[in-house]
Amino acid sequence: MPHPTVVLVHGAFADATGWIGVIAELRSSGIPVVAPPNPLRGLASDAAYLASVLTQVEGPAVLVGHAYGGALITVAGAAENVVGLVYVAAYVPHEGESLGQLQGSFPEPPLSGNLKEWTYPLHDGARAVEVTIEETAFPSVFAADVPEDVAGVLAATQRPLAAAAFTETAAVAAWRTKPSWALVAGADRTIGPEVQRFGAARAGAVVVELPDASHAVALSEPTRVADLIRAAVRATSRDRRSGGPATR
Repeated sequence: MPHPTVVLVHGAFADATGWIGVIAELRSSGIPVVAPPNPLRGLASDAAYLASVLTQVEGPAVLVGHAYGGALITVAGAAENVVGLVYVAAYVPHEGESLGQLQGSFPEPPLSGNLKEWTYPLHDGARAVEVTIEETAFPSVFAADVPEDVAGVLAATQRPLAAAAFTETAAVAAWRTKPSWALVAGADRTIGPEVQRFGAARAGAVVVELPDASHAVALSEPTRVADLIRAAVRATSRDRRSGGPATR
């Protein structure tokens, strides 16, 4: 039986190239991978975009979300062909919960004091707010364990997140019906490790923690991230063969 397709969903302040090492690892194991762009315009519209991608993926899919991407896989993961969810240094919201509400139950991370606001035009002529990380703070906040020159390039090329993404609520929590796995980045200064642990525990996820990993763990520890995804692929493949619930 062929492997499910792994769909890698990047988060805010980044793009899909952040998965480059993970993609190489998964392809070396014969696992098909796609890493679509995340529009970063808001939870509902971004999840709808991801859901549209899933309708064009042939066969079953394992969704992998980094950071804000975790919120998107939580919603879009309700799609029928999704057989598993993998959260990487990610938000794991509940149905009816916004990221602001989830984060608000915990101390603010260093990210909060280092955001820069921009604006962009809407269709009606109004302007909306989007945010990036202050370029000088980016390496320590987002990518403390990647080479300095790489962190500098990431800071210069980061993609902004619409502020609305923090206030929109999740329409569904796919982890209630789909098996899940989570990697906690123990030195994350963008999404606090305690937020990641809480969401993973609430979802009943199989958890791996890397105590010294930054938010950019997919870049700094691609093998460890890929190992967790491979575990999800193996478990969901066994489930499909047996016709029973996935072994996590």
